[in-house]
Amino acid sequence: MAFISCNALLDLSGVHQVKGTWMRSTTLPCTYTPSEGFTQQTLIWRVERDYSTSTIFRRDDSGDHILLSQFRDRVSVPKDSPGNASLLIENLEIPDNGLYTCQVIWRYKNNSLITKEVTTTVKVVKVAATKPVIRASEPGLTFPAGARTSLTCVASGSPPISYRWFRGTPGGKALLLSSQAELAWDSLRPSDTGKYYCEAENRVGAGAVQQSDAVELTVRGSPVTQQPSPGTGRHTRPPLIPRGDAPQRVPTDLPAATLASGRDAVSEGPPIATGPPPAAPPPHLYALPAALGCAALGALLAALLRRRRNKAEPIYEVAFHSTADIMRLETDVEDPAKCLHKETNSKTETPSDTFTMNNSRDSTCIRKNPDYENLVNAMESEYEIERI
Repeated sequence: MAFISCNALLDLSGVHQVKGTWMRSTTLPCTYTPSEGFTQQTLIWRVERDYSTSTIFRRDDSGDHILLSQFRDRVSVPKDSPGNASLLIENLEIPDNGLYTCQVIWRYKNNSLITKEVTTTVKVVKVAATKPVIRASEPGLTFPAGARTSLTCVASGSPPISYRWFRGTPGGKALLLSSQAELAWDSLRPSDTGKYYCEAENRVGAGAVQQSDAVELTVRGSPVTQQPSPGTGRHTRPPLIPRGDAPQRVPTDLPAATLASGRDAVSEGPPIATGPPPAAPPPHLYALPAALGCAALGALLAALLRRRRNKAEPIYEVAFHSTADIMRLETDVEDPAKCLHKETNSKTETPSDTFTMNNSRDSTCIRKNPDYENLVNAMESEYEIERI
């Protein structure tokens, strides 16, 4: 009777059938209630398909072992959960259909063994995408301008599921915004106010497109602007208090009692510079240096033109005739021919181109050379200027 009672305590619990979604994960339940004096010795998961049985998973004193390559890295059993021998299958495929058997063997303290089994039928199906729902990153759909938020489109069904975001209403005119599951804004603007909805679709069946309900996003106020830090923003000019002939400005950050004293407050010390930085010099102050520069440039150009004009004037060559050249010319004009001297009366005319030497009866006639005459006339300067 005691042995039958122990068997009742170690009964396995499971389900008869599990529908798994293609490309998703599913769990095949196999649990029991641990009993004192009984230790789990071996856990085995088998699959039967096409009239053949194969061991998928085995756990014993040496550890966990996956014996079928098609389930490698896709199946696992919890380790730190006593009494839980459920099998987790990830990324279900159509060939995963079949009968799965969970077998647990316990060892009793008197070294006797007890074996229990539970069988589950697994059916892998492709499920069309369901109607998506919209989830906001924060509660409510009213945000201030400049805030950051996002909307997420969620649908179930066989993956892969594609998503699209639109601005508008389903069945009406809409603007495509994104082809991702999430629609995000880094900085909301008032113009982002409007209605939005999403679509979900997978490749199951005819690929029907599922549309969500439209949600309305509201953005209020203007974008938040950063206030200028002290000393960098615009300041109000302090009031003028007359002092002598020139007005003086009194700092506005002085105590009220000091401002009330007027002239005395200014005479105690120089005012504190709290106004804006000094303005740039007016444009006319730059006109004088510019005019001086233009004048200097004009003078330089005029000097260059004058120098160029002087170089363009005609060049003269001066030829010098020495005394030896003159004597040579004088020698060339002498004529050795002799002429007879005849006594003539006062009426006899002497040729203009000869002269008579009266030293002897037979005088030598010397004929004048025109070139020599011209050279003698130019003896005053002894230079001849010839233009090139």
